[in-house]
Amino acid sequence: MRPHGLPESASHPVVTPLSPSVVYASETPDALDDQYEGRVHGYTYSREGHPNADVIARRLDDMEGASGGVVTGSGMAAVSAVLMGLLQTGEHVIGGDQLYGRSLRLMKEDLPRLGIATTLADPGDVEAIRAAIRPETKLILVEAVSNPTLAVADIDGIAALCREHGLLLVVDNTFTTPRGFKPFDHGADIVIHSVTKLLAGHSDVMLGYVVAKDAALNDRMRVFSVTTGMTPSPFDCWLAERGLLSFDLRFDRAEATAARLADHIAGLPGVKRVLYPTRHDHPDHGRAETLLKGRGCNMVSFELDGGRDAANAFTRAAEGLSFAPTLGDVGTTLSHPASSSHRALSPENRAELGLHEGFFRVSVGLEDPDTLCRIFEDAITAATS
Repeated sequence: MRPHGLPESASHPVVTPLSPSVVYASETPDALDDQYEGRVHGYTYSREGHPNADVIARRLDDMEGASGGVVTGSGMAAVSAVLMGLLQTGEHVIGGDQLYGRSLRLMKEDLPRLGIATTLADPGDVEAIRAAIRPETKLILVEAVSNPTLAVADIDGIAALCREHGLLLVVDNTFTTPRGFKPFDHGADIVIHSVTKLLAGHSDVMLGYVVAKDAALNDRMRVFSVTTGMTPSPFDCWLAERGLLSFDLRFDRAEATAARLADHIAGLPGVKRVLYPTRHDHPDHGRAETLLKGRGCNMVSFELDGGRDAANAFTRAAEGLSFAPTLGDVGTTLSHPASSSHRALSPENRAELGLHEGFFRVSVGLEDPDTLCRIFEDAITAATS
């Protein structure tokens, strides 16, 4: 039965309609059986799926060259759908030691609590990954370009290792995005995104996405997501679809500005180091050239002399830039891992990762490049003089 008052139309909307309904009515119990048993497509209860989630999933599938992807309520929900939806007690997972802070916490604290063993290893060192493999190892999780140190994983080498040992390779492609890197072309089995970041791109969406080459894995992750309530908001899906319409343009502009900004601040007094994949002084520059084929993404990381005092002075002086634990906005944002994404780690653990008190991660936005370089120069001068 059609809802009362819904008008007929000989035309169709250009913009995808927002469908906030929590429940969907079926004509009969037999009709509902047909939906649940896959004979016809239809919606029942929005926790189990809704039109806006399907629209954004299909768009992301097309971008990654996949099908059957699952949209979740956040990027960490997508990570959890993999690690908790596919692993079970007694199994073992290897993670890159340069993962996002919450992914590290999940690996170090939550999975062991559930009886899933974890090991962290350098994703740029295939032999270190090999040494971590056990008979009960099931998958390896790495970020193509790590958050926040921009280390570049040896995806090709790890993929060969996974094939050798029958393991799943899971790649978090959030920083690089499908515009900069295609994990499935390099042997990945599962790809993760925090859609919240560059893909949606306006700091008003909280979404994640995960897709596997194997349809059976997608089904397992989808069931786990539905059962645990990882369902995304229709409104967030609708906003993310809008963001994707300008994604290519936004990514290319921000990437070009990021490369220029990295070169500019590298020459300023008081800057200890700058990390950007296309720079020749990046520790993984050779691998970045091979894997990313000259792409660098919109992220720049750097470290100031002067520790926390310099960090505080820098954010105060960075006029017009938001100091916030996020990335991928249309405006440039500053993040300080020691006080945000990696604050749960001990100072010693952060030091092992190179995340000192003067370390910043920059998500470059769409500002005029000349203006952005001037803002950074003035703020760095104020912080280190």
